[in-house]
Amino acid sequence: MTSLMDVMFLVLVFFIYCIFDMAVHKGLKVDLPNAAGADEKGERIVVTIKADDTMQLNGMSMSREEVISRVRELNRVKMNLPVLISGDRRSSLGVGIELLSALKAAGVEKASFQVSGDRGAGNGE
Repeated sequence: MTSLMDVMFLVLVFFIYCIFDMAVHKGLKVDLPNAAGADEKGERIVVTIKADDTMQLNGMSMSREEVISRVRELNRVKMNLPVLISGDRRSSLGVGIELLSALKAAGVEKASFQVSGDRGAGNGE
């Protein structure tokens, strides 16, 4: 009976690990810029900048000021979650940089841009 409990515990741990590893991206599907980047896992806040420069926070449309305010609230509650900025390649660079600057000014310590890991795609190669 003890060995059966051990096996069931290991199966439970395996499934819990798989669930956390297969976290669903909370943003919109956007055409990401190509660059080398590191895979980040775990819980995070996703800010999406669409091609028309409008923003969404975890799938909800908001203005830049609302995004910054909500991120500040979420960081206060959840203790500095990393912020992932997922910008469409057709969005303005200035919008992303202004957002990053505003997030840093709001006290966000971990913010990064999401990129596509495929460096050759989209540049004629």
